[in-house]
Amino acid sequence: MGRATGRADLPLHGGRVPKWLAERMARLGAIAVEALVHTYGRDEVLRRLAHPFWFQSLGCVMGMDWHSSGITTSVLGALKRGLAPLRDELGLEVCGGRGRHSRATPDELMAAAGRWGLDGDGLARASRLVAKVDNAAVQDGFQIYLHGFVLAADGRWTVVQQGMAAERGIARRYHWLSEGLQSFVDDPHAAIDGECKGRIVNLADRRAARARAKTVALAREGPDAIVGAYREAVRARATGSSEPAGAQAPLPHLVMPRHHEVRPENVVERRLHGALAAVEATGDALDGKLGFEALLSVPGIGPRTLSSLALISEVLHGAPSRFTDPARFALAHGGKDGHPFPVPLRVYDAALAVYRDAIDKAKLGRDEKLEALRRLGEQARRLESWAAGRNYPGVGEYMAAERRDSWRYGGMTVDGPARPPPAASGGPAPRPRAAPSGRPERRPKARPPGQRARVHRRQLGLPGL
Repeated sequence: MGRATGRADLPLHGGRVPKWLAERMARLGAIAVEALVHTYGRDEVLRRLAHPFWFQSLGCVMGMDWHSSGITTSVLGALKRGLAPLRDELGLEVCGGRGRHSRATPDELMAAAGRWGLDGDGLARASRLVAKVDNAAVQDGFQIYLHGFVLAADGRWTVVQQGMAAERGIARRYHWLSEGLQSFVDDPHAAIDGECKGRIVNLADRRAARARAKTVALAREGPDAIVGAYREAVRARATGSSEPAGAQAPLPHLVMPRHHEVRPENVVERRLHGALAAVEATGDALDGKLGFEALLSVPGIGPRTLSSLALISEVLHGAPSRFTDPARFALAHGGKDGHPFPVPLRVYDAALAVYRDAIDKAKLGRDEKLEALRRLGEQARRLESWAAGRNYPGVGEYMAAERRDSWRYGGMTVDGPARPPPAASGGPAPRPRAAPSGRPERRPKARPPGQRARVHRRQLGLPGL
């Protein structure tokens, strides 16, 4: 993974995470980390958390607001709670947090260092330097208010920080990775996320080495030299002098829009179709006894839960290029504010149960179920091109069907349970839409009991998990 992976504009949102979602986010966060450690090792967990696009995708699949600044706080909080009982087993601990919790980071690092025999003073110093660099050396108009330090038992770490510009209503997230770090003031970031607002003074960039040296020299020479340098800079700008060589180039960035709803253009449709095709192919494999039986060991698992499992699997095993549309992962479990649809608690709990069972079996040396889940995500990637142009629902249709059927899956938002549409609750059925010919539109009929329906038909009208 490269040092700079991009930027993201995160709208500032208020609100809270309800208890029913916070508990599930902690469980899913722990499961995701356990699966990554089992498959790839601890270092890969740190690398993923240092990737801003992946971090956003993880928050989306957890059921948080898909684009807001609250993802940073809630994901770090969920990981801190979920990994606390597993810190000695996995060798990972999340320290710090928001506000007063961020100020407790040095003490938490010292305690963790004592358990694992690490240099606590050095870790506390690293924590303070990271905060200082992003608050002072990177002058981009954002005030740091959140500091999360993810520490591994071997001393490696990742830091995720967030700053806000309240007057603009946006937040910026900063990612650090200790792997390969040579200096805290010479290009140390794994990535800086945020909306580009004019020129940013980043004295931690490697191209700013000369500027850092000049700053130290001016400080030693006293105030007269500083005033003279300032006047010279003003004269150069007034005469239209060109920018100095090596000026900082803008980084690629992910723009998270301000609108609350997920719109079709926020999701790469072919990737959604690949996931639906993978679930359908898995059903064919189950019918033919071709090795996916392990995924159905939990009663009630069906195509809807398999769709969520496919998206979770992609978060765990997908390549970095797969996370350019993090909103797609909100289609696994919706969002607490009802965007793109209410959180389907029955589906969420079923997916948690499948992954929990797979990880517990993997700890005993039985990897077949965890491997089947990995292949489910792999299948989605392979079937993308095959699914193109076939009769799968568009993103808008998919979300509309999920909103309509959310009450069947135990849909929940911060405002309470999802309500059934009038026809489902015994009220008057909606009038059929008129087809272009003027005749009523024909609706697809439900398949007979016991016959497996194609996934895209089922998503558009047939209930169940």
